[in-house]
Amino acid sequence: MMKKRKVVHITTVHHPLDPRIYYKQCQSLQKAGYDVTLIAPNGEEVIGASDIRIQSLQKRSRRLKRMLLSTFEAYRKAKKLQADVYTIHDPELIPVAWLLKKKSNVVIYDIHEDYETSILQKDYLPKPVQKVFAKAYRLMESFFLRKLELCLAEKYYQEKYERGICLLNYPILDQGAIQAERKTNEASDELIYTGNLSETRGALTQARIPLFHPDVTIRFYGKCAKGLAEQMYVEAKGKQEHIIIEGIERYVPKDEIDQAYLEKQWLAGIALFPYDPHYMRKELTKFFEYMSHGLPILCSDFPVWKAFVDKHQCGIAVDPHDQKAVYDAIEYLRTNREEARKMGENGRQAVVNELNWEKEEERLVAWYHKLIPSHQ
Repeated sequence: MMKKRKVVHITTVHHPLDPRIYYKQCQSLQKAGYDVTLIAPNGEEVIGASDIRIQSLQKRSRRLKRMLLSTFEAYRKAKKLQADVYTIHDPELIPVAWLLKKKSNVVIYDIHEDYETSILQKDYLPKPVQKVFAKAYRLMESFFLRKLELCLAEKYYQEKYERGICLLNYPILDQGAIQAERKTNEASDELIYTGNLSETRGALTQARIPLFHPDVTIRFYGKCAKGLAEQMYVEAKGKQEHIIIEGIERYVPKDEIDQAYLEKQWLAGIALFPYDPHYMRKELTKFFEYMSHGLPILCSDFPVWKAFVDKHQCGIAVDPHDQKAVYDAIEYLRTNREEARKMGENGRQAVVNELNWEKEEERLVAWYHKLIPSHQ
């Protein structure tokens, strides 16, 4: 019997149960017969409940300590494992990937974000410093990535990384959600937002909605800094009871979010982000999750986002800064429940037929078999 090929995924930033890393890539590869280990911060939180072998890194809250000490700790642990394939998930691990690369192994950089653009959006850095850091990052990438395989979470990343392989963040099919029906007589006036919260992800924009549409409530499921949550309550100006934030200073795991989707007939899933170059070309993971649960999408009218919801006829795209447009879109969904149900069903069918992780999983496993031809 052939020995299982050893695969190691490494992150110093993400939670050990990060959906893309843990539930999609690690579990898919283990199911395909690989010996999978995940190196991640605070791994001891999930070791007992995990079916993936996890090696824990010390959690370091300060960015500089994490980039130096956690990176070195991750390298030492990864090197000892002598894996056939290593996958890194954070830009600060690029030098580690370069050090791990040997003639006898494969090292993959899984690119979750457009990090160069992201650096240019860091408000805590002066504009000249942003440009210097972005250029330095681009130069570092061009040097270190030559020996690495590239995995891309977004289609448009291929414009920059032509040789990269796209493995998109489509949802894992949830049979319970697929079989559930949206019953118009049970529909609520509540909106749901899932995913981490930040100003650029529309936290403050969305917190203002109850001011001009007092009939709706918004529930946010995702990690939110305490200071940002306090800002959101200030923005709500007396309508604080209409915004419920479930992830203040804590990571909200996937199973909790999945349960939230099933708890009620949400009016829509929202993604009303302010205009920002970092997000304008992304197809957000939350879009596919909303669709898989039969929810219409209410999102910003970025050209890519509008084209997406128009193509699949699964939602409404509006100017996030136009309160009347947002109000009208919400009111349309409230007063046209059957049309809202059709939007949700259109999205659900698109996920079932095309936009699901099961199809991406096939591509992931086929890619690994190609990278390691002797694996059976």
